[in-house]
Amino acid sequence: MDAMVNTVKGWMENPVKFARSHGVTVSPDGSDPERDIHILIIEGFLLYNYKPLLEVYNKCFYVTIPYEECKRRRSTRTYTVPDPPGLFDGHVWPMYLKHRLEMENSGLDIQYMDGMRTKDELYNQVYEDIQNSLLNVL
Repeated sequence: MDAMVNTVKGWMENPVKFARSHGVTVSPDGSDPERDIHILIIEGFLLYNYKPLLEVYNKCFYVTIPYEECKRRRSTRTYTVPDPPGLFDGHVWPMYLKHRLEMENSGLDIQYMDGMRTKDELYNQVYEDIQNSLLNVL
C-alpha cells in the first residue's frame, strides 16, 4: 500500500512526466499535454480504508451487491487453492461488513452504485459523473 501511495503522489506531482516514464503516450493529437486535464482511476476494494490515500480522492465510487449475489459470484470463481467450507460466511462476508463500516465512517463523500447493474451501466454512470464534475470546474 505504501508503494501505491508513492505511485499516486508521483502521478499527482506531474501526470505527463509520470505517464511518459511508464511508457504511456500522452496526447498524441499534438495538443499541449501539460495543460490538459488528467484523470487517474484507482481501483481496489479496501482503498477507502487506507488513511494515507484518503486525502488524494476527488471522487469516490463504491459498488455494492447483496449478500446472496456476492456469495453466488464468489462460488463461481476458480481459485488455485479452493475456499474451505464456511470461509465466505465465517470470514469473507463479516470482513466485508467490517471494512464497509470503517469506510462509511471515514468522512469521504462516497457515491454508492448498484452492483446488480451491468458493467456498461456502471461505466456510463461513472463517466457521466466525471464529465459533469469537469464541466462544473471549467
